[in-house]
Amino acid sequence: MIDIKFLRENPDIVKQNIKNKFQDHKLHLVDEVIELDIESRKTQQEADQLRNNRKTISKQIGGLMAQGKKEEAEKLKEQVTKDADRLAELEVKENELQEKIKKIMMSIPNIIDKSVPIGKDDSENVEVQRYGEPVVPDFEIPYHTDIMEKFNGIDLDSARSVAGNGFYYLMGDIARLHSAIISYARDFMIDRGFTYCVPPFMIRSDVVTGVMSFEEMDAMMYKIEGEDLYLIGTSEHSMIGKFIDKIVKEEELPYTLTSYSPCFRKEKGAHGIEERGVYRIHQFEKQEMIVVCKPEDSMMWFDKLWQNTVDLFRSLDIPVRTLECCSGDLADLKVKSVDVEAWSPRQKKYFEVGSCSNLGDAQARRLKIRVVGEGGKYFAHTLNNTVVAPPRMLIAFLENNLNADGTVNIPEKLQPYMGGKKVIK
Repeated sequence: MIDIKFLRENPDIVKQNIKNKFQDHKLHLVDEVIELDIESRKTQQEADQLRNNRKTISKQIGGLMAQGKKEEAEKLKEQVTKDADRLAELEVKENELQEKIKKIMMSIPNIIDKSVPIGKDDSENVEVQRYGEPVVPDFEIPYHTDIMEKFNGIDLDSARSVAGNGFYYLMGDIARLHSAIISYARDFMIDRGFTYCVPPFMIRSDVVTGVMSFEEMDAMMYKIEGEDLYLIGTSEHSMIGKFIDKIVKEEELPYTLTSYSPCFRKEKGAHGIEERGVYRIHQFEKQEMIVVCKPEDSMMWFDKLWQNTVDLFRSLDIPVRTLECCSGDLADLKVKSVDVEAWSPRQKKYFEVGSCSNLGDAQARRLKIRVVGEGGKYFAHTLNNTVVAPPRMLIAFLENNLNADGTVNIPEKLQPYMGGKKVIK
């Protein structure tokens, strides 16, 4: 959420940012919120004046009563009553205006970084760099669920009977491989100095609206009926929520946390749920990383976060590339974002396995995550990135480690987590 003072002083910059994100239907919101802000400040000024007058008049009444001037004191009491009625009206109006302003401000996209390429959607994202040599073997690579089924490692039919499309049973070595990747990712991030955390898997609505836009909320979140609770779509939401309404000391920053959680998503929209595969599903598990830091350090941490994911995949011999998200592909709260994509030998192209985002102070402003230092109080910056998210990551792993005879190699780094196995047969 943008600072109202910044919008008030720079409406043209905010409007251009909206145009850069190809959200012209939101342009009118800037003028609308400015008008509401003017009215709100006028209302507040009048209310403050009445509050000050009440203090002054109360002293006058006390003085008049002490002098025995009852009649004059009664007239002032009548004025106090009138002012109190007017103040009550103004306070209601103040709250109504602030709610309207807040709702609009939460719909206006955050100011993107100057380095972000301008583009309408993900088709205009820009490749930054490739890591590792993409290989296409001289044998046919089956679809990922076909590979899993040969190991009796997945049961989609039973899951469909139990829960519907978008769910799965992982079995045997494939299930063990899934857990091994999560455990390896956990230790990988701990070795990089991050604190391990298992967060709540449900969060309240004030946390949901603090960490994401209304559009994302509607498309992703599952609501628990009859309660003010939502199932998390990613542990980043719960982890950033940990700092809600807190004032942290500047010397304690940065907070660097890595978290494990199951994730639940509606996956509404154009992509939909895969009936046969496990690329886009309702339930999955993920190792995440988040940083809460000083504003001047956020871009440095941004580069460190996406590099962590690249390094993890390369440690498992999976070729990856980084992709800079263009303006139109950024969610409203994001300042800058880079996707990490893994190589698919079967499709002969890369596909997304992680996304790194710098949200500036947008989440901190909504959740009131403040930092106190020598220069006073200010809002922290928050960042997040996917370490690894199986079972999607299993697609890249299986395709890149499959042998012609149908066996799957286990990279050296992962072998301790697979009981010393070097090959799955």
